[in-house]
Amino acid sequence: MKPFAFAVLALGLCGPALAEPTSLKAMMTGDDSKGYEAVGRLNIAGEAFCTGALISETLVLTAAHCLYDADTGERYPDTSIEFLAGWRNGRAASYRSARRAVVHPDYDYHGEVETDRVATDVALVELDQPIRKTSVTPFPVGHWPRKGAEVGVVSYAFDRADMPSLQETCKVLGRQQGSLVLNCDVDKGSSGAPIFSFESGVAQIVSVVSAKAHAGELPVSLGTTLGDALDGMRAELAMSDGLFTHVVAPTADVMRRESGAAGSAKFVRPGG
Repeated sequence: MKPFAFAVLALGLCGPALAEPTSLKAMMTGDDSKGYEAVGRLNIAGEAFCTGALISETLVLTAAHCLYDADTGERYPDTSIEFLAGWRNGRAASYRSARRAVVHPDYDYHGEVETDRVATDVALVELDQPIRKTSVTPFPVGHWPRKGAEVGVVSYAFDRADMPSLQETCKVLGRQQGSLVLNCDVDKGSSGAPIFSFESGVAQIVSVVSAKAHAGELPVSLGTTLGDALDGMRAELAMSDGLFTHVVAPTADVMRRESGAAGSAKFVRPGG
């Protein structure tokens, strides 16, 4: 863990890159959430949750480590995953169960190199039925942001599990070994949250939240690479076909625990 922290320090975080990010804003009403209904909560095996976002009518983008049980290191059954689009105050815009899921081909949950795990910490969850609602519009995927770029994050977390929160502006402090280093505010449950760029005038997903770390005394968050691997994961799903199953609405029970808080104080998964 310590070598990883030192590597982050080597970014030379100073000057304008450390401009104060905006505060988290709870999306308490439908108006607050307008345009972000395709961000939702992924309930996993009735015991954990992460954040995810639709990138098509049937595909949810999230973090790969969310699909693993932190206690056993084993993959959760794909069908134990439920997506609650726009989950807020006990209701969702749409409820869908997962049909199957794929992770980045180079992702190794048990790998020893933390930076490699962050860079490839991406998964796609295919839903058992498409979400076709005018209020739930999938997000386009954009290019990896440059150092110094302003981005935003919409996420759930353990202390704000019943509604999403928006951090409209935080910064890319650096790009390192396939990972983004940001000053965005994340916590347990935020894993898989979409990191948005607004430079084109349209919200585009450019990364997903993987972990949080420290650069000296500065708390930072870490985002993944999307790139060509995302196309490969889509292709893997497209290679096999099958019929959609029936939709099962999940219960709104409070999660019993959250997994994925592995690591020392220097490197902590924010959920899943």
